[in-house]
Amino acid sequence: MRGRLIAIVGPTATGKSAVGLAVAERFGGEIINCDSTAVYRGFDIGTDKVAPAARRGIPHHLIDIADPTEDYTAARYAREAATVIRDIHARGRLPVLVGGTGFYYRALTRGLFPGPGRDAALRQRLESIAERRGAPFLHHMLLKVDPPSGVRIQPRDLKRLVRALEVFFLTGRALTAHFSDTMSPIPDVDVTAIALRLPAAQISERVTRRVDEQFARGLLDEIRTLLARGIPADARPFGGLVYRQALEHLRGVRDEASTRALIAQENRRYARRQLIWFRKEPNLTWFDGPGEAPGTIESVTRLIHASV
Repeated sequence: MRGRLIAIVGPTATGKSAVGLAVAERFGGEIINCDSTAVYRGFDIGTDKVAPAARRGIPHHLIDIADPTEDYTAARYAREAATVIRDIHARGRLPVLVGGTGFYYRALTRGLFPGPGRDAALRQRLESIAERRGAPFLHHMLLKVDPPSGVRIQPRDLKRLVRALEVFFLTGRALTAHFSDTMSPIPDVDVTAIALRLPAAQISERVTRRVDEQFARGLLDEIRTLLARGIPADARPFGGLVYRQALEHLRGVRDEASTRALIAQENRRYARRQLIWFRKEPNLTWFDGPGEAPGTIESVTRLIHASV
């Protein structure tokens, strides 16, 4: 008998966690994180991790599993998520994937292209260009040859920019063009994929409120604590949304009000990129409305009733 996975994805601030908790509670499920920063220990407020006290006794997986100095990859995520899914099935429970990192979702449900080996000389040339002209220049190059990767990768994420360009120059094909040659690590699992979306104005209102709440909950103190523990400022999770801008504020780059406004702005941009990404994912059923709304929860659960 084939197993079943419920996936709840979509842009930031749409209420995915609320739907995930409701679905897991109603169908005897366990939640699997699909957020690339929430895998790191200690990065809690800026990732809006559901606090243990608010999890309603529902097991949560792939949260706080990596040290901040580790390089946690989408390939590792896909392997570990596949293992967790099989473990949940073995217990007679329903796995419920929740999060907005589209690349992690694709790696799990459609597989990853392993890619050619590293080319030291090519990487050196690309990194030299970035040193002279800045990482955003590489991002502009990538948008020309591989627009989907340009949407997915942050303009200052040098490591991923170099890798995507390296694959293109070595193979003559965009990184995303190779995805059709891959296979999911869960080919025997049927996925019911649900995506949430909200109007841009509502996203803007919600992310602004969330940023204010993150600062009120102690985001800056959380960062100070991480730095005091010896986590280097260039650790990968510090490069993520919220943490990057807040860390710059602590370094004196801008005042707190400007930092809050910038984080909200970057969240809005990120939500648009996520929407573009998930629109290209096959077999998603879209729901319009915030995830915590009773009507949204009821509509989602009716769909799941029909599929499990």
